[in-house]
Amino acid sequence: MIFVTVGSRNYPFDRLFKKLDDLYEDGTLTDSMFAQTGMSSYKPKHYEYKDFISQDEFSEKINEADIVLSHGASGSIMKALNAGKKVIAVSRLEKYGEHINDHQIQNNEALRDNGYVLMADLELENLGECFTKIYNGTDGLKKWVNKDHMSTVNMIDEFIQENW
Repeated sequence: MIFVTVGSRNYPFDRLFKKLDDLYEDGTLTDSMFAQTGMSSYKPKHYEYKDFISQDEFSEKINEADIVLSHGASGSIMKALNAGKKVIAVSRLEKYGEHINDHQIQNNEALRDNGYVLMADLELENLGECFTKIYNGTDGLKKWVNKDHMSTVNMIDEFIQENW
């Protein structure tokens, strides 16, 4: 199962959900998927979704998932990595009204450059390739070792979300 999370801030991420439907339509994706769509207005056609879920549901979905697709919020990504999941990170972009700035790019690049996540390019053109690499076992991802830095990560993430 694939779990998609984009957080609960007041910004849509419609282009991501449309792209995921496209990947089902072209046969790249066949696994079941559940998406937490937040403030997006696009309604997925090929997978289950809810706008918002509780923290308990979030934890359940992380545990059920084989792959977690997350926006660039460090807290969401860390929860998935701590649960031993394969993670694909996508960046919300200011130019599309998906966030107030492009800080998620740096978060995602840092985790990608250290080998912990696959990062979709900014226009999501290689998102299907990211899934294919995981399916084929050619993702090259390193196993995340939990160093119990969650409180610091959450503090930084909250600061960024509130101040940028």
